[in-house]
Amino acid sequence: MKKFFIQTFGCQMNVYDGQRIAAMLTARGMQETHDAADADVIILNTCAVRAKATDKVFSALGRIRRAKKPDALMGIVGCVAREAGADAFRRIPELNFVLGPQSYHKLPEILNNPDTKLLNIDLGGLEKFDEMPQMDASPAVAYIPIQEGCNHCCTYCIVPYTRGRELSRAPADIMADVRHAAQTGAIEICFLGQNVNGYKYIDQDGATHRLSELIAQAAKISAVKRIRFTSSYPTEMTDDLIDMFRTEPKLLPFLNMPIQSGSADVLTRMNRPYSLELYIDIVDKLKAARPDIQISSDFIVGFPGETDADFEKTMDIAQRVKYINSYSFKYSPRPHTAAALMPDQIADNIKAARLAALDARLNELQREFNTSCVGRTMSCLCEGADKTGQNLVYRTPYMQQCIVERTNADAPQLAEIKITAANKASLRGEFAD
Repeated sequence: MKKFFIQTFGCQMNVYDGQRIAAMLTARGMQETHDAADADVIILNTCAVRAKATDKVFSALGRIRRAKKPDALMGIVGCVAREAGADAFRRIPELNFVLGPQSYHKLPEILNNPDTKLLNIDLGGLEKFDEMPQMDASPAVAYIPIQEGCNHCCTYCIVPYTRGRELSRAPADIMADVRHAAQTGAIEICFLGQNVNGYKYIDQDGATHRLSELIAQAAKISAVKRIRFTSSYPTEMTDDLIDMFRTEPKLLPFLNMPIQSGSADVLTRMNRPYSLELYIDIVDKLKAARPDIQISSDFIVGFPGETDADFEKTMDIAQRVKYINSYSFKYSPRPHTAAALMPDQIADNIKAARLAALDARLNELQREFNTSCVGRTMSCLCEGADKTGQNLVYRTPYMQQCIVERTNADAPQLAEIKITAANKASLRGEFAD
């Protein structure tokens, strides 16, 4: 039996893509392996949001090409494939295929013709969702993409180039995926999109369908116990969606809503057209709708032209909102973006110092929230055993990792867990009586 190896980098959209590719290869009679040297087909499923992510891909390719079987097929799919294009073959001559994020359903072409090289980085439509087979079994958390691409064109972001403009899937197709996931093992549904709360589908009768409608429909499925969505754009957080946090108990009280910077001047240069007042107003509305809701964010430090005063405003907004966990990065110039051509690029040592200061603040806030959870009982979802096999890893409604001692072999997937201890990174808990 032939074997395949998939290494996934980056976002949850890539995780979904990797799962669907694995399902396609399994349907062809292949078996997955976690050893690239043992594989007949090697696929790196890639992310190009930051330069470091792209560098990791080509570094991994360099290691793998020295260890792989001589006749193994090797290729890249995803955003780095779209970014690098034909140049990827020059950098790694052993590559057999380079397929963009909307082209990985073309993999059978290279599998059927292994002596050729295949390049397809076209920005197509939504064909891959129709052409890829469903998974026979779903994990407890099912990622369901509802759109591709993004229309916001932030000046630092390569996504509009690698994944194209926004395309929203038909509600019927999305709900078919949700029902299939629920029937095959999923307990939690996570709706995905580069601009997920901007989802808008206009049907043939002229009716407009929004994310709030998808949440309401998914909540009616009894097997679905938890619902969330990522990643959100502030100006797309409409009142109907905010109200879902008030009315739908299956919607988790947790939201990732990136702000990127606390400086109005930096936000303008980023082409993120919202004011800090609007952002705070949305947070206030969310908390009024769901008092126990918590917010996470994304931050970029060292954006071109960012002053010490700009950075202090970012530190201030983090403290004001009290994000419970966040992702923070040094600005990374990307090709095909306006920010890469801006003057006043920030020196790396300054970016590194600012990132360290912001991380310290965010870690302190995360620790404070984790500590506040001690003594609470929460409904948590099991992700499986830890590396020792002696403990189980559960995920709280706020996406915190909670370690629970394994007391029997039949621990429930969804359990009431009493939080007994906390640190910055995780919680400890026990099954509630």
